[in-house]
Amino acid sequence: MVERINLTTGMNFEDGEHIRYVNGEFRGESEIGRLMHDFNCTRADDMHFDLMAERTRYLKENSKGVQEMCKVMEDMRNEAANIAAQKKAMDIASAMIMAGKYALEEISALCGLSLDEVRHLQTNKKV
Repeated sequence: MVERINLTTGMNFEDGEHIRYVNGEFRGESEIGRLMHDFNCTRADDMHFDLMAERTRYLKENSKGVQEMCKVMEDMRNEAANIAAQKKAMDIASAMIMAGKYALEEISALCGLSLDEVRHLQTNKKV
């Protein structure tokens, strides 16, 4: 088990949470062994825990649940694509700042970043 600590005070971070690392390959008759089994199941009927099986059945076999899961996955893909596009725009803007050939307003317009974002990049780069 891992406990989090406040590096400033050296005291435990008393938030009531505990982190446990578990080998996902572990199987056994204990609660953790059965849980690891269920995490690796593709069919709800093979699961030990009823609540997990019920939710899996809903998300995989019920048309409303499948639509819900597809929406979640689509949202995740869109978020990842937006993050990647933002990072690429920031990288290009940084390179343009380093080149020293462009006005900040030009960089903003060409990269699709706000002028404040470009200024922030400029102040954090050693030009």
